[in-house]
Order: sequence, then structure tokens, then C-alpha cells
Amino acid sequence: MLIACGDALIDFVPTRNAEGREAVMPAVGGSCLNVAIGMARLGAPTGFVGGISTDLFGQMIADHATASNVELGLATRSDHQTTLAFVRIVAGESHYAFYDAETATRNWTYRRGTIPFETVEAVHIGSTTLVNDKGAAETKALIADALTTSTISFDPNCRPNLVKDKPAYLARMAEFAGNADLIKMSDVDFNYLFDDEPYPQRANALLGQGTSLVVITRGNNGAVAWHARAGQIEVAAPKVEVVDTIGAGDSFQAALLFGLHRQERLARQELRDIGADELRRALSFAANCAALTCSRPGADPPWSREITWSW
Repeated sequence: MLIACGDALIDFVPTRNAEGREAVMPAVGGSCLNVAIGMARLGAPTGFVGGISTDLFGQMIADHATASNVELGLATRSDHQTTLAFVRIVAGESHYAFYDAETATRNWTYRRGTIPFETVEAVHIGSTTLVNDKGAAETKALIADALTTSTISFDPNCRPNLVKDKPAYLARMAEFAGNADLIKMSDVDFNYLFDDEPYPQRANALLGQGTSLVVITRGNNGAVAWHARAGQIEVAAPKVEVVDTIGAGDSFQAALLFGLHRQERLARQELRDIGADELRRALSFAANCAALTCSRPGADPPWSREITWSW
């Protein structure tokens, strides 16, 4: 099984009403839930770990995840409210206003001993859950239990407007990166975390501390990856008519993990030994899935029937 651990929320995505005025539409989101949905829709056995409310929006989230074949038995249901995020597109980038005080995601607690990590091939973490102290601490406890058997995937998916103490946040992200086998980040995240440091310099530093694969997505400019054995690999972004970019990075992450899983290269040692052709295949597949997500509104990762692969 593959697992994503973290945030589940409702995005209010921009649209237009019948009179042409700006409006918003509720859509299930949350970076880590999006990754779980993306992996499950492609055909991987997938579970989600995190807090989901029992309120109206929480039921929307649970119904959406279940319809996408995500196993919710490891999730924690509570009567805390659902996190809400209002999205505005500025210069092609999604900007968020979060309403996240005392929510189900914020109050999630890792139930130790409930996850059979010996059957879990990979655990994905990241995003808003790691910003607050409690979420970060619970995720650290989960990772400590998963490290011996499962590949750790990490996408910081930074949300600067939620960060109150940037030096502390940077130190926290560095700690999570230190335990990760696979790190993916957008170019925007990279700039927030590392300023104008050259990509290869930081990638090689991460590889040097034990990470197997580092990937940076760059929107229309495609993605570039670094791997100790396979070297540097770059893939193009397919040309599509972009509706919005909400969930595109999550779709890329889900498809990359699925692509590695499909080729039996996701387990820790297999990921270390992956060849350049196999890695390029997974990266290209991920880019195609992200492009399809950009062609429709909200975080809506593709199903396997919508994507062609030749593996």
C-alpha cells in the first residue's frame, strides 16, 4: 500500500457566475489528500492518514476520497470543523487564504501502532500539516515508525502566509528533508526555502545527506531531477490550455510515486538503484498527469483510463 499523510480540506476555487461576476466553488482539496486521490485513481492501493471532520464539508471530503478508491480506515474522524482555503489566481499562481483554527486537520493525532508499516511501500508527507507544531510533531512520530520499512516521500508545498517564524520553519523543513528518500518541490517552493541558490548545488547537497531522488517542477518549463546513479534528467511539460494550476504539483507527485511503484522502483533500495530510462519514464508520466490536471478546474487528478502509458 501507498500512504499519504497530512491535510484534507475544502478549496473555494475561483469561477464566474451567470452574470460574469467573480464567484467561488467548493472543491475537495488538501495537498496530501490530493496525492492520495491521484495515486488511487491511477490504480495503486492507497490509504490516507490525517484528520477529517464529521461536518458537512468533512462528509464531502470522505465521499470524494472513497469514490476515488482511497482507503480511509487510517484517517481520524472528529467533530472539529473542516479547514477552508479560498483560492485566488494571480499571474498564473494560486494564492491561498486559510481558515484553519481548531480544525480536524489541526487536531489530528497519530494513532501509534495502527499502521502496519511492513505492508506500506511508501509514505508521503508535506504541506500545511507541517507548519503548525502539533501537526509536525505527530508527523515526525509517524515517520520515525515508518523509516525502517517504508520509502519516505516529501513535498514541502510551502504556504508562506501560514508561516509565523521563517527560521524555525526552514529548520523544520530541513529536518523532514533529512529523513526523505524522495523530495519534490516546485520552483516557487525552492525560492522560498533556498533563495537564489543554484538548483544543482542544493540537489547535490540533499543527495549527499542520503536522499535518493530530488525533483524540481517548473511549471511550463517542465521538471528536472537529480539522482546519484541516474544523474540529472529533464522532462518537458506537455502543451495544454491551462484552466488553473490548482493541484498540479500534487498530481505530479502522485503520478511520480505511482510510476515508480508501477516499475517496482519505489521501495528504498530499488529507488537507489533505478536507471535513467526508468526514471525518465516516471517523470514524463508525472508531467503528463500534471498537465491534464491543469486543463480542468480545481484539484482533479486523472484516472488511469484518461492516461496512456506503455509499461
